[in-house]
Amino acid sequence: MIHSADWQIGKPYGRVADADKRARLRQARIDAIARIGAHCKTTGAAALVVAGDLFDAPTPAASDVSAVCAALGAIGCPVLVIPGNHDHGGAGSVWHDAFFQAERQRRAPNLQVLLERQPLELEELVVLPCPLLRRSDSADPCSWLNQLDWDGLPADQPRLVLAHGSIQGFGATDQAGQPSNDSDDENPPNANNLLRLDSRWLEQVDYVALGDWHGLKQVGPKAWYAGTPEPDRFPRHSDYRSGMVLQVTLQRGRLPQVKTLPTGVLGWHPVQAQLHGDADLERLEQDLEALLGDRVGSDLVLLEQGGSLSLEAHHRYNALLERLEAQLLRLKRRGHCGEAPGAGELEALTSRPGDPLISQVAAALQVELQGAKGHGQEPLERALAELHRAVLQAEG
Repeated sequence: MIHSADWQIGKPYGRVADADKRARLRQARIDAIARIGAHCKTTGAAALVVAGDLFDAPTPAASDVSAVCAALGAIGCPVLVIPGNHDHGGAGSVWHDAFFQAERQRRAPNLQVLLERQPLELEELVVLPCPLLRRSDSADPCSWLNQLDWDGLPADQPRLVLAHGSIQGFGATDQAGQPSNDSDDENPPNANNLLRLDSRWLEQVDYVALGDWHGLKQVGPKAWYAGTPEPDRFPRHSDYRSGMVLQVTLQRGRLPQVKTLPTGVLGWHPVQAQLHGDADLERLEQDLEALLGDRVGSDLVLLEQGGSLSLEAHHRYNALLERLEAQLLRLKRRGHCGEAPGAGELEALTSRPGDPLISQVAAALQVELQGAKGHGQEPLERALAELHRAVLQAEG
């Protein structure tokens, strides 16, 4: 069996300004389905299960519906899907739409959407679906398992719970300390859709396939989040992993054997840059070259910047940023790298016998800068930088 989740086909990537790059990011999520299908074929998977959020919204575009159904139809094994919070199973959602139902029948007869909380007995597996029937549910979608007649299920078939939501102490609401107003998640989570994995029913099942958290995570001996098969955010911490699916081998009454299989192609890279001189800038350029190589349109970078550069070095830094903007699908900058005249540049401003006014203004700004602290330095540095540029333009 292959376990996946959180495809979020149709994700808008609204924070990416360039429309072509947004389209590339959206297409990458559809392209990942073929790689998942290849893993299903090579592993001989009995089924592909998607633990919620196949689509990014309950009413996706018709073109996305057709593309997904065509890609799923090319997968040889059964595909079992439950609705998540993004594509919930309530009235008016895609799963009840006549166009989706026609496309599923035409292009993906192997696709089965599980909208009811009741056992599904397959040839090699018993599936216990816990679909979300609304975007936000205060009740545990797994609670129906507490009333299930376990003796009525096949005794020798592995039992799989398919659920979407967060668990106590961990889940989509766990952002590892990242401020919510700086998150790349365009649909922030809420406190509902909470799954209780400490219930007695857990003793009766062999694997819990989870969705909602976008990173790979084992949350119990039998319970895993698969994460999204194509990364969609910068890592919050060093242990965060995504861009894969899980190959799960099940036997009744035994712990599952779980193996990760890669599916992602886009790189999401956090980069630290404290710039205080030419050597730091050169080191950053070398690090980016090693990280990105000649790839164009395949990477996104979060640049955590700080420090201050001379005017000439800052000009080079801006040129580097311009190249990155062209090369990357997204360059997200956090922090600030200031600019202030270096010793030679200050000397050129304060020692101008043919232009004493410029020299006096520059000298006065330099004196104030030496006595300034914290944020008071920034306007003085900018003033010197603008003065330097004005002089160069006049001389040019």
